[in-house]
Amino acid sequence: MGLLGTLKQTFEASTESPNRGEIDESNEEVSAGAYWCDDCGVRLRDTEVETDSPDCPDCGGAMRFERSMSSTGCAC
Repeated sequence: MGLLGTLKQTFEASTESPNRGEIDESNEEVSAGAYWCDDCGVRLRDTEVETDSPDCPDCGGAMRFERSMSSTGCAC
């Protein structure tokens, strides 16, 4: 493999790539993101809640939705 091939593989494996791995199709519900509590740091996948605006199970505060699968970049 030449230098250009190595560089291409490096960029394709970058964390900025929208292709971050395979989706497990054995799970019927595909997660589109997660709900976060900024005060407690609690995270709930959208497939784990039954409402569009859940309250934090620890503090009772409103949680925000973040990180759809189609987004790129870090979700930190």
